[in-house]
Amino acid sequence: MMYGRGMYGMYGMFYDPTYVLVLIGALLSLWASMKVNSTYSKYSRVRSMTGMTGAQAAERILRNAGIYDVRIEHVRGNLTDHYDPRTRTVRLSDSTYNSPSVAAVGVAAHECGHVMQHETGYVPLKIRTALVPAANLGSMLGIPIILVGILFGLSETLVPIGIWVFSLAVLFQVVTLPVEFNASRRAVETLDRQGILAGEEVRQCRKVLGAAALTYVAAAAASILQLLRLLILFGGNRRND
Repeated sequence: MMYGRGMYGMYGMFYDPTYVLVLIGALLSLWASMKVNSTYSKYSRVRSMTGMTGAQAAERILRNAGIYDVRIEHVRGNLTDHYDPRTRTVRLSDSTYNSPSVAAVGVAAHECGHVMQHETGYVPLKIRTALVPAANLGSMLGIPIILVGILFGLSETLVPIGIWVFSLAVLFQVVTLPVEFNASRRAVETLDRQGILAGEEVRQCRKVLGAAALTYVAAAAASILQLLRLLILFGGNRRND
């Protein structure tokens, strides 16, 4: 009996041992999420000596940097903090905006770190921003394109395209790493230099931001493992007769 590439691809996609790579990625992501939640929870109960809230710390950091055209807004959610360069807005979550904890101040300062990257033209941030449309396309369409190719016997054409499209999402995750690590470094240095945090608080803040960085490392690792799985399954795939 002869098996075409479609049959082989279906078997390899759904019943192969390379699923262990996906499992490893999922476990890494779960561990990173648990780590950041536990670390943030611990230091969200430690009040900073200055008593400044996350919003107040962000305000001071930006003003001391001579940045007056960036708004600071409250956004719903837990750890949904982010900087939107399109609207020049730092959005701080429920757990950050009004909290005077070391964890909240650290997260707010991290987002201000992204603002300062934007102001100074930090190259990895520029690259990440440019990759956003392609990364969104890759994360949404990469795997579906591969599945369509397998299901309709178009593996020769669509599977390589799907892998390349998915690679864009992986590239985005990798480029994100230096952006996030740099923002955290800027945050800790700024908080220490401006006296917003001091002594042991600086070390505690570094722990919070270090744990947060693990989520980006885990996401990148999971994406790379998924890409590796696809390459193992289809990279050298040939018709079996």
